[in-house]
This record gives sequence, C-alpha cells and structure tokens, in this order.
Amino acid sequence: MTTPPLRKTLIAALSAASLLTASLPLAQAQEPAQAVGVARLTPEVRTSIRRGLEYLAKDGVQNPNGSWGGSGNVVAETSVGLMAFMLKGYVPGRGNYGRIMDKAISFLINKGREQRGFLGTPSNHAGMYEHGLAVLALSEAWGQSKNPRLKTTLRRAVDIILRAQNSEGGWRYNPEPSDADLSMTVMHLVALNSAREAGISVPDVTIEKATKYVLSCQDETSGGFRYQPGGGEAGFARTAAGVMSLIMCGQRRHKATQRGLAFLKAYPERKFAKNYPRFHYSHYYAVQAMYQAGETDFQAWYPKISATILSKQEQDGSWNGAHGKVYGTGFSILILGVPYRYLPIYQR
Repeated sequence: MTTPPLRKTLIAALSAASLLTASLPLAQAQEPAQAVGVARLTPEVRTSIRRGLEYLAKDGVQNPNGSWGGSGNVVAETSVGLMAFMLKGYVPGRGNYGRIMDKAISFLINKGREQRGFLGTPSNHAGMYEHGLAVLALSEAWGQSKNPRLKTTLRRAVDIILRAQNSEGGWRYNPEPSDADLSMTVMHLVALNSAREAGISVPDVTIEKATKYVLSCQDETSGGFRYQPGGGEAGFARTAAGVMSLIMCGQRRHKATQRGLAFLKAYPERKFAKNYPRFHYSHYYAVQAMYQAGETDFQAWYPKISATILSKQEQDGSWNGAHGKVYGTGFSILILGVPYRYLPIYQR
C-alpha cells in the first residue's frame, strides 16, 4: 500500500513521534519519512493494534449502513473507528480496509445531509461532542477519500461549530451559543484546527476567544484545569485536555501550559490503573501532552500507559470502553499508535 502525502498540520496539540524500542531495523519498519525522528513500536504494541483493527473489520461489527456501535453514540464510535484505521496508514477505498472506511465516511456524510450539517445524534445530550469528533475524522480523511460530498459536509459542519460558540469563547452540549465547559471547548478546538488544515476557513478570532476560555478554567492554586471557570476541582482528565488545547493554539510556553504539565506529571500513579475514571478520554490527551513536554517525559510516560492498555485488551482483539466496544477499541488504538504519525493530527 502506498501512503498518501501527509499535509502539514497545525494541531500541535495532538502531535506525536518517538524513538521507541523495536526489534525490526529501520529498513524493515517501512514508516513514512519524517524530519522529527523514526516512529518505532514494540512487536507487542504492533500486534495489539493489528488485532484491534481486525476486530473492527470483523463481520457483524460494522453496521450495514457503515456506522459502528449502538444508536446512543453511533456517530462518536464511527468517527473513532474510522480514525483508528487512518492512524495505521490505511486509505479509504484502497487495500484491505478501504471499503470499510468508505462506508464509514458515507455514513457520516449522509448524517450531515439528513440533519442540515449537524453530525451528532439528536437524542444524545452530548451531541456536540459527537459533532466535533465527526468533523475531526472527516478532516483527517481529507485528501484521501474520493467522496465528492466530503468537502461540502465539512463546510456545513464547521459553520455549525462557529455559530455555536458562546460569548465566553466556549461550547456546550447543544449546537447553540448558550453556556460552555472545558471538555466540549477542547473538542471543538481540535476539530476546528483540523478542519482549518483541511482547507476550511476558520476565523482567527474564534480560536483566540476559545483560548481565553480555556485559560479561564485553570485553577490558580494547583495549576490543574476545572470543568468550568471558577467551578469544581481541577482534575487529571480536564487538565490533560486543557493543556493540549493550549498547545494547539500556540501556547506551548505559556505559564498556564507549563503548570498544567507539572500537574499531570505529579498526579498519583493511579492515573495508569485499568479502572481509572474516563480512562480513554484522559489518556487520549495526556499521552500527547507528554510528548509535547519533551522526549524525556514522553519516554517515561508511554511505557506505562501502553502496558496498561495492552493488559486491557480482550481475547477477540477489542477493548471495552465507557461508550461501547468500538469506542474503547478505537481510542485504545489511537493512544497506542501515537508514534505511527500517519494521521496529520499526530504530526509535530
């Protein structure tokens, strides 16, 4: 399979690359050439990712309409499943998984057409979170998919995000400018940056306002991030998301970013436990935050989280997740496969 050229990304927040121990020499690894080092994974991690993708491609796991998962979170699971294949370098319409990926893309596009641009599940109270994940997945498919409707779908979906930003600069559960929270705001910062790299227009002022909102969520005492400004305790998951959103907005050296990184590193080791709350959400952002913190921090962090994820994999190759098996499997692959760097969001 020939890997398509990777577009340069602005999503530094989700970048990843590393020199990891591997038994194969560089000439056999066949990773894409990059200026930031060679991505290499242990045989155990590579086998685990392969088994996870085989599970997602297994007969009966993907729904006939191209989606994955149940009705409650079907858009989220479909988006995460699609990105899991792209992370490994598979291309829509080509190779062993091309048809599966095409079907997933068509499902998301059809959902946007049916709902006037909105990609979330209307019955899901967190529909805007699904919407952001779908925009991210379709943006990352940009330049690879031959579906002529993808660009129109993205433009309409991004317009919904832009219109839904509230006066404080954040987003909430519904596609309207009401209140906001950190988790939803980070999701849409990720989506907007990816869409911008795909060629969709996103005003600078939108990103600037969102950055201010994220900064307002930091707890001045601990350096961690709260769910909303002045409300609730600073937590591991929220801080991982907050730190990454600041990095993606060009605030890598900001004092708030550095204090957030320190909070993550100092957090008790229970953060790596199998049953840690919001496990996949937390570590999806945290593992990438550690790479951005530097090679030393990433090398200290990645072996711990990868060992935990490997231990959680089921016999059939799947992982259980808070919102279903496809959700757990897709996010586990995205966390484990950070060093692959095939997805534009995983570039430095």
